[in-house]
Amino acid sequence: MKKFFTIIGLLFLPTFGFSQNQLWKGYFSYNEIIDLSESSTRLFAACETAIFSKDIINDELKTLNTVDGLSGQTISTIYHSSQYNRTFIGHDNGLLIMINEETGAIQLLVGIRDQTGGIPANKKKINHIYEHAEKLYISCDFGLVEFKLSNMTFGDTFYISPTGGQTEILETTVLDNQIYAVTLYHGLKKADLSNPNLIDFNAWEVFNPDYWKKIVTFNNQLVAINNNNRVYRFNGNIPSEVLNLGQVGLDIRNREANLIITTASKVFVLNESFAQTLLIQNSSIPDLNSNFSCATIIGSTIYIGTLNNGVVETSLDSPSMFEFLLPQGPSKNNIFSITVSPADTLWATYGDYSQFNNPYPLDSYGISKYKENSWLNIPFEELLNAKSIVRITVNPTNENEIYASSYFSGLLKLENDVATTLFNTTNSGLESLVDPGNPTYGPDIRVEQTAFDKTGNLWVSNGLIANMFKVLKTNGQWQSFSVSNVISGFTSNNRMVIDKNNTKWLATLDEGLLAFNENYNNKLLKITEGQNEGNLPSSAVQAVAVDNRNQLWIGTRKGLRILSSVDRFINQEELTTSSIIINDEGLAQELLFGQFITDIAVDGANNKWVGTADSGVFLFSSNGQETLYHFTTTNSPIPSNVINDVEINGKTGEVFIATAKGMVSFKGTSTKPSDSLEDVFVYPNPVRPGFEGTVKISGLTSKANIKITDIEGNLVHEEISEGGTIEWDTRAFGKYKVASGVYMIFISSEDALDSTVKKVMIIR
Repeated sequence: MKKFFTIIGLLFLPTFGFSQNQLWKGYFSYNEIIDLSESSTRLFAACETAIFSKDIINDELKTLNTVDGLSGQTISTIYHSSQYNRTFIGHDNGLLIMINEETGAIQLLVGIRDQTGGIPANKKKINHIYEHAEKLYISCDFGLVEFKLSNMTFGDTFYISPTGGQTEILETTVLDNQIYAVTLYHGLKKADLSNPNLIDFNAWEVFNPDYWKKIVTFNNQLVAINNNNRVYRFNGNIPSEVLNLGQVGLDIRNREANLIITTASKVFVLNESFAQTLLIQNSSIPDLNSNFSCATIIGSTIYIGTLNNGVVETSLDSPSMFEFLLPQGPSKNNIFSITVSPADTLWATYGDYSQFNNPYPLDSYGISKYKENSWLNIPFEELLNAKSIVRITVNPTNENEIYASSYFSGLLKLENDVATTLFNTTNSGLESLVDPGNPTYGPDIRVEQTAFDKTGNLWVSNGLIANMFKVLKTNGQWQSFSVSNVISGFTSNNRMVIDKNNTKWLATLDEGLLAFNENYNNKLLKITEGQNEGNLPSSAVQAVAVDNRNQLWIGTRKGLRILSSVDRFINQEELTTSSIIINDEGLAQELLFGQFITDIAVDGANNKWVGTADSGVFLFSSNGQETLYHFTTTNSPIPSNVINDVEINGKTGEVFIATAKGMVSFKGTSTKPSDSLEDVFVYPNPVRPGFEGTVKISGLTSKANIKITDIEGNLVHEEISEGGTIEWDTRAFGKYKVASGVYMIFISSEDALDSTVKKVMIIR
């Protein structure tokens, strides 16, 4: 038999090389409740990748996510030990996180996750945690693991299949010093906890050979949910039916002399005589549009976890009034795309498509809006039945008018957060793809990116048809333009941008990058793979961005390319891109060679944020020669290395990073240049003892000259701004830290017609 190493995970917060409280912020969904636990004064709710809790005394809600130290891995269960005031969070990958509720310290306990011994990575899920006699019994997909609360170390691992091999254990409980384990394939098994050789699988006997799902000790009896959707109590080893649930039993637990049983649509509460005292159905709760997942009781209040509406709270005595416990956040963690408007509003969509741009099965998700620290989640039912919404475009002249691209239903217009028009084949120039073998197929209108040009026309990419470029003009008329003269067939559409010349650059699934401009005799060019066809590393283009110097950055599924100037489209008939060659420890290497690039965003300093499909997100200098940051799950709070989208708030410099498991933001210096120097701001000011960060000077114009001197006029730093913010490391030309004192900051615009002077105090 194998035994676990005694491993205690390190405190997560100090592993970052920067102050995450200042630089990072989490935007997680708390809608989907995986599990609940409780103490006498606090409720703990586990969501997909984050948790929240409610203080019963003062009604305060507190959230925890990757910015606070959680892992971002998918959570499978949660358990709070009142005796030790510790909260334990189990995950699908076997990671166990322990939170000291008194100090707030977070520890990653990796003994299960890193356990070897022939256990596959996908068989380490933690299903349930049960506490007895200063030990936790942790049910996993491979066996049962012991954790000693007395010294916070892992103990033995119990493999209890009939042959001593691995087997899925769903739950455990203890009665009269006998431990009972629900196995997936071998019935209910039991063993005597006083047996010193419990690691021997022969010490475990079959208590009942039937198929069971959940088990609990209640009123000195074993109570379990069977696969036949009935609840039984055991008299000895003989089960007798207590309740016919009528549907799959999801959860059973005993609290406050009550037995609580949860199904998708019902919560049953039974007393110690097994008489039903309460039945709550999801259909009876106003404004609830979700199934249940679990339920628990604290005092005279019952808390019900849901799959879409957080936690529902009501009184055991008079369950007629319901309160929703749901921290602010988007409706889902897997955000497909995000858009930041000029007025600092962030929009998020959840509809998606596969790697082959297939939207099936269709998604019926809403969209989310974040503004002034508040989320508005607009449900699918209010979006005119538009399915698989993949992207948002905001009218640059009217913040209250947005267009939502549906990868099946067409183009949805919203005004003041209300859906007003769904453009489709009946009321617009949009076209549906056609299935020649099925004349009744459709309509299937694949709209991906839309973009406004300088004159206010809305350009639409309509995929899998010949007339892929569409435009909704300011007068309400539609016009179409064909791409059939440059592509061999019909192709799916991805991102689209419009440059200063009004050229439309459209990424496609398998035809490379299309460039179109109606003002140059409907000129249409294609850039694809091949030395004489454009030099892209792949014809599958995922992302395209125009930088502040009018270079075109192109992200494909196999790497990165640059077109030196968008003006080349006007003057040339063939466009060839180039790779970025960097010096990697003396060797010439192609930047991001072979990487699946999902998005490219350009910040105010012309630096490039590049998201990838499995390697996190990079920040490169303006020419790509320097890697400023490379954020992954191991060195930052991003919850997944699968980056779906990156967007930048040009005014604040906040960089939003949407991943497959949640969204975070990074606050750097990515601000756009200002028009004048009247709003220059220096922070922090003063710089206090122990501060290890940088002084930021924001509100700068483009190419502003910044000189910093001591009070006697000695120059200690000089820099020309690229964007709207610069950083000073409080060193004299990068060498040594300057002494305490007042430092003068002289700032002048590039033409020297505008200037200002600021001060910063440094206290060592």
